[in-house]
Amino acid sequence: MNYTPHTQQEINEMLKVIGMKSLDELFNHLPQKLFDMADIKLEKGMSEMDVSKYLNNLAKKNSSFSDKPGFLGGGVYDHYVPPAVDALANRAEFYTAYTPYQPEASQGALQAIIEYQTAIARLTKMDIANASLYDGSSSLAEAILMAMEVTGKDEVIISETTHPEWIEVVKAYLAGRDVTIHLVKASDGESDFKAIKSLVSAETACVCIQSPNFYGVVEDYRELKSSLSESKALLVVGCYPLSLGYLEPPGSFGADIVVGDGQSLGNYMAFGGPHFGFLACGQEYVRKIPGRIVGQTEDSLSQRGYCLTFQTREQHIRREKATSNICSNHALMALRSVIYLSLLGEAGLHEAARLSYHKAHYLYKKVIELPAFEPVFDKPFFNEFVVRSKVPALAVNQALFNEGFIGGLALNTVGDYDENLIMFAVTEKRGKDELDGFIRVLKKFN
Repeated sequence: MNYTPHTQQEINEMLKVIGMKSLDELFNHLPQKLFDMADIKLEKGMSEMDVSKYLNNLAKKNSSFSDKPGFLGGGVYDHYVPPAVDALANRAEFYTAYTPYQPEASQGALQAIIEYQTAIARLTKMDIANASLYDGSSSLAEAILMAMEVTGKDEVIISETTHPEWIEVVKAYLAGRDVTIHLVKASDGESDFKAIKSLVSAETACVCIQSPNFYGVVEDYRELKSSLSESKALLVVGCYPLSLGYLEPPGSFGADIVVGDGQSLGNYMAFGGPHFGFLACGQEYVRKIPGRIVGQTEDSLSQRGYCLTFQTREQHIRREKATSNICSNHALMALRSVIYLSLLGEAGLHEAARLSYHKAHYLYKKVIELPAFEPVFDKPFFNEFVVRSKVPALAVNQALFNEGFIGGLALNTVGDYDENLIMFAVTEKRGKDELDGFIRVLKKFN
């Protein structure tokens, strides 16, 4: 099939209308050097069928978690997604929906969003959640902007145990503002709470931590909120939502704002996206929350209906009153999460998290028994841990790949880390045969 948008006859007719004889004449005003730069040697064109074959062969050069059991984490995880999530989320009324500017015509989409908001609020043990955000990193950045608006202060403290990519996004968000960011170095794989407390001042808008943190360590921040009472700084906690099926939620420890990436809740790894970000907070901050909030009401016939209760984006209200103008939400991906949570229920989510936890600890115990590997942090973790290898992490991953496994995250690929540090993640999908096979490969390094 020919996908040429215009026939030669159509091109000639358009040129005649504008008084030109050829396409070359149309572009005569451009410098010749631009044409010289565009001298690209393209191969002969192919038919649609041949292009399909060619692309499929290219794709086969990649390996996915569908082909090989994987132990790669670092923020994106291979959790099981029930087929019902695809079946429901792929209905046309959902995947073709856009922002519900006309709520009276968007009741289904609004109901889906309010169900999502309710699920996230319950999961995090917070009062309210917005209608999702772009991803985990932008959620943290939005939470910081929100905290600055709430407190009227311009100093931010962030633990460097937070995902490094999240920190980079925060820096980008805040680059154009007069903000002081204090990055507090880690202490043996967890936040240095003593150093954090020493930096808190009357100008501190918020303190940001993540638990489980980037290294997989579960942070003990139970006393952190009480230390912020005098400064009135807000506590922002990033979390891994599936872990909340097994761990106490941040709301139990006094978090003011809870953020995270929702990939683990019914969304595929998908080359790193699209996923969605979530943001939940206390009721007292509802007018400062970015994005939008769907609410439930009654119509003139006393029938239940849904509406956009808060729309604090600049396209909805005066610019100076807006909380954010880039608070894009991934409503379809958020919908997948509420379908996923509804299918699993509390018991199912607990079981997925429990299996991830115990399988990770089984693998950890087996790995550190090997002479070629040693533990790095003697700290509690959920389903992800860091070890040091006697050989470079990339060499370990190559050996695993050659034996049919996708290895862990070589930390030197994401920051200034020792090349022998490697982080493995385990989810409920990994069977005992896969875990034991993984160990057999690692034994070869002894």
